[in-house]
Formats: sequence, C-alpha cells, structure tokens
Amino acid sequence: MRWLFWILLILGLAVGISLLAVNNQGYVLIVRPPYRMELSLNLLLVMIVGGFISLHLLLRLIQYTRHLPASVRSYKEERRIRQGRAALSEGLQSLAEGRYLLAEKAANKALSLEENPGLSTLVAARAAHKLKNKSQRDYYLAEAERIAPDAAIARLLIQAEFMLDDRRYNEALNVLHKLDKLESKYPPALRLELKAQVHLKNWEQVLVTLRRLEKHDAIESWHLRELRQQAHTHLLQRLADDLDKLNAYWKKMPEEDRLNNRIACIAAQTFIQAGAGDQAAEIVEMSLTKGWDSKLAGMLGDCLSSQPQKQLQQAEHWLLSHENDADLLRSLGNLCVRLSLWGKAQSYFEASLSVKPSAATHLALARLLDERGETEAANHQFRLSTQFCSGFE
Repeated sequence: MRWLFWILLILGLAVGISLLAVNNQGYVLIVRPPYRMELSLNLLLVMIVGGFISLHLLLRLIQYTRHLPASVRSYKEERRIRQGRAALSEGLQSLAEGRYLLAEKAANKALSLEENPGLSTLVAARAAHKLKNKSQRDYYLAEAERIAPDAAIARLLIQAEFMLDDRRYNEALNVLHKLDKLESKYPPALRLELKAQVHLKNWEQVLVTLRRLEKHDAIESWHLRELRQQAHTHLLQRLADDLDKLNAYWKKMPEEDRLNNRIACIAAQTFIQAGAGDQAAEIVEMSLTKGWDSKLAGMLGDCLSSQPQKQLQQAEHWLLSHENDADLLRSLGNLCVRLSLWGKAQSYFEASLSVKPSAATHLALARLLDERGETEAANHQFRLSTQFCSGFE
C-alpha cells in the first residue's frame, strides 16, 4: 500500500510542476557589461536543480574514492570472518558425526583464517587423535600452546585425555598436576586423574580422588561405590601379611565402608588369612547386624574366634529370622563341629543341603561323618561334593 502512495505522490508532483512551468512566463536577465543574458525562469530552475544534483554526486564520488581502500579491507575482513566461522562450524559438526578427516581439514582451514585459533587447533588435534595421527595431533597441541596460551585449561585437559588413551598414565598425571595449579579440584580433571590412578593401581590416591569427586557431586553413585570397594579390596589384601597395619587401616576406614557387606566380606577373609579370627567374627557380625547378606553369613563358621559358643548363640538368633538361609545353616554346622556338637552339626548341614545343595556343605558333612567313623556315608558325601564341583547332579 505504501508504494502506491508514493507513486501517486510523485505523479501528483510531476503534474503540478508541469502545470506551474507552463503558466510561468517569468524570465531572468543577467547583465555583466558588455554582456547581457536572458533566460526563462523555468530553465534557470532546472539548471540550479541539475547543478545541485551534479555537485552532490561529485562530492559523493570523491568521498567513496577516498574510503575505497578501507571499504575493501572491511569487506575482506568480513568475508574472512564468515568463511572462518563456517569452517569451524563444519569442523565441529564433522567431529560430532565421526567424520574425522573432514573435521581436521575444516578446522585447519578455520585456523588458516584465524578463526578462534585456540578452539580450531583443539578440534584439529582431536580429529587427528581419532585418526591415530599422533605426530599431527602433537603439532596442533603445540600450536594451541603457542597461539592461545591463555586457553591452557582446555588444552591441558585434552592433552591429558590423549595420554590416557595412549596408556601414558604417569605423563597424564603430570599434565593434570599442571592443570590443578590453574584450576584446583576441577571435576573433569579429577575424573581423568581417577582413571589414571586406577590403571596405575594407586589405590590410596584413588580413594582421595573419589572423595574430591563425591564432594563436587561429579561422579555417579554406583561408580563411586564400585571403585571404592575395589580400592578397599586391594588395600586390604595388600596388608594381609601385616596384622597391625591391617587393623589400623580397618579402624580408620569410614564407617559407611566398614558396614558395606562386600567390603566386610573381603575384610573378614583377609583377617581370617592373617589368623585374626576374633576381628573377622566382629566384622561379620557388625555388617550382618546392619544389613543381611547370605555370603557373609556363610563366613561365620570360618571365623575361628576365641568365643565359638557366643558365635553359635548369635547365629541361632539370626536363624529365627532367616531359617531358609543355606549359608547360615552351613555356618551353624561348622560352629557346632568346633564345639563337638556332632549331632546338631549334622542336622544343620542336612538342613542346608535341603534348602540349597552346595559342594562346600557336602564336603563339610563328609568330613563330619568321616570323623564319626561313618565311612560309607562320608564317601557318599565326598562323591556328591565332587560331582557338584564337576557340574553333575
């Protein structure tokens, strides 16, 4: 609608000017002795308007000519920025799609166009790493350090990740220590450090790193539990030959970990191996009181404590709530054997077999029968235990 308005306005002005010019009989006389010049007023007006327009265009041309070099530079700079951003965007897209060769070429082009050099070099480095071109990857990392020294966090993080992939764990830790000076306790760096420490089997440091990650809520709870159990397991087994250090380590362990059934099971086995039956029994009983675990209950009879009668009473108390637990019944049988309660032991072993047959229970019953002189029955139980281990019914 607007364009129609302007057309009508222009046509109206044209008609008005034409009518005015036709009816205008005026003239202009210019005298400069000895010359005289007579012009119509209409022509003079046209010349004035034409001269003004010509002068305006001339001045605009001069100004455009003066600014032409700057305009050309500005145009080239804008074109470089557009091409650089497009190349970097293509590199990121290709990297996300797994097209690493294309990603490296695009990032290299963005780098040549000076588009975000720090990011471009890191994209190119990651693409080269995925292509297993380590020399080119290291070149890009060196360029990143030279071109963008202020973006050290991203560069060190990606460098540590590459070293972990290359199984250069100690070198990765050195890089992460540099990063820690720039950004202390940085969660992404802590996750990489955790991976390196696990591979190096530095279990004490694994626990320290896990605590830091847990504080920042930067690790899944299930992963935290698994790694913590793994670390405690290895550290407990490492101390199996030194009872004093084993006791000291167990006491300083957080209560939450000490009451974990899986860790308690490993600890009990370690204390049994070290000949500390009382400590093993205490660990098993504390953990079972907190939460029931059949495997742990099956270790009760293996804990050679100095108070087997007390153990038996506690186990029989648990039996009231877990009467169909085959492992607990086997433990009760083993405790009765220690107390020379042969008939009661046999009853518990047979009850355990009725709930869930196992090679360990058949073997325990066979030894009991052999001790009592029931050779034929003992041999039968020995055969059953052997068949069970071989996978036969």
